[in-house]
Amino acid sequence: MEKSHNKSARSADLPKETKLFMEMINLTFDEILEKIDGLVWGVPLIVLILSAGLMLTMRTGFIQVRHLPRALRLLFKEEKSDIEGEIKGEVSGFASLCTALSATIGTGNIVGVATAVGILAGGPGALFWMWIAAFFGMATKYSEGFLAVKYRTVDIDGHVLGGPFYYIENGMGKKWKWLAKVFAFFGACVGLMGIGTFSQVNGIASAVTGFFDPNGENTIELFGNSYSVITVISAFVLAICAGLVIIGGIKRISGVAEIIVPFMAILYIAAVLVLLIANITRIPAAVGDIIGGAFGLKPLAGGALASVMISMKSGVSRGIFSNESGLGSAPIAAAAAKTKEPVRQGLISMTGTFIDTIVICTMTGLSIVMMGSWADAELEGVQVTTDAFSKGLYFLPSGAAAFILMICLVFFAFTTILGWDYYGERCLEYLSGKNKTAVTVYRILYIAAVFIGPYMTVSAVWTIADIFNGLMALPNIVALFALSSVVARDTKDYFKRLKNGEITE
Repeated sequence: MEKSHNKSARSADLPKETKLFMEMINLTFDEILEKIDGLVWGVPLIVLILSAGLMLTMRTGFIQVRHLPRALRLLFKEEKSDIEGEIKGEVSGFASLCTALSATIGTGNIVGVATAVGILAGGPGALFWMWIAAFFGMATKYSEGFLAVKYRTVDIDGHVLGGPFYYIENGMGKKWKWLAKVFAFFGACVGLMGIGTFSQVNGIASAVTGFFDPNGENTIELFGNSYSVITVISAFVLAICAGLVIIGGIKRISGVAEIIVPFMAILYIAAVLVLLIANITRIPAAVGDIIGGAFGLKPLAGGALASVMISMKSGVSRGIFSNESGLGSAPIAAAAAKTKEPVRQGLISMTGTFIDTIVICTMTGLSIVMMGSWADAELEGVQVTTDAFSKGLYFLPSGAAAFILMICLVFFAFTTILGWDYYGERCLEYLSGKNKTAVTVYRILYIAAVFIGPYMTVSAVWTIADIFNGLMALPNIVALFALSSVVARDTKDYFKRLKNGEITE
């Protein structure tokens, strides 16, 4: 007894840092990740990102409201030039958007929404905060696309490189190059260990295995654990397919994206529209749950205030994960667009957030809330959305709804894998001074990460992605605040020239 008392006394005398270290040692890997995620995605970062969106909304005169119709029209309108060769870039504006959407529309739209509105996360109210983040995020995404084109670099051979690292260095000045390198480092990490690989292939493997081998009857031993043969096969096939496209670079990635992205978006939207129409009487109650949950009127565990904060954190972080507004990824693709007008590409980039969150994420979240799947604590990840589809599309043959969702998820996640490889390569290209060997090594590691993704736990995968997202967003948000006056000035000038007939769309 005396020894125990003395041990406690000595522990009480230890410095605070030592105690924290000792506590960390006793935590599991998932618990450590959760603690780090809590530090990164605290209230300060959420407020910072929403503040940037609010500021840019005001400085651009609510561009996401006033010029959204124009932006949607520009998606299918090629920019014309009176001078041969005047327009620089590698791909069309639409192709650059498809590349960005290929990275944006992924498991975040199916699995991410499910993890955000689940009973163990933010509940239905998280969807409302996803809307808020997306509304202001549209102004943020516009500004990112604008700055990417304005400050991009074009080599003699026509190779384009742009994104936050260049608008930080060229826009804020050379003394901020260290911040540009910080962004590029975390950007490469997000691709390799976050959004680009682990979370996407994990979502695909879970969906495919859940459909073809739900009871885990056919297993194989790997890494000291037992996995379904379907999981192993799907990971291998994905790694091969991804590698074949990735080797071709931006033109092959954008070419594949131009075909798959519109197809997968239309297929998914059509399926969810059928679900919503078939269960239309449930929509009013679902909307009530979403609004009530967002403001703590239907609190989760911990009380109303705690419920609001949890819903806000889940909604904003998952919203950013899904549409990537403020993250700084989409402008890397926007920089490759063939255009001479930064504002024009900014408008096109802005539609990405609208399509991703306001349309697709809303449809997913509404389906989950309507069918009550969010309240089942035994469901995890893609299982939540699968349950909602199965209940909502009750008139289809058994397994048909799950099959449709699986196909959509495979396409969504596969294109995200491709898009984020491009982002990661461009970040590494900036860090390494365009070292081709470094880029080749990155591609190999990236494909390897695609293969091992399914063998990580769902919670660990999404937490790692959240951490790198937050760390990547910080340098970009700083740049958006610093360069907001440039965005406001040039935006005003563009619409003035357009009104006076000096330029055309």
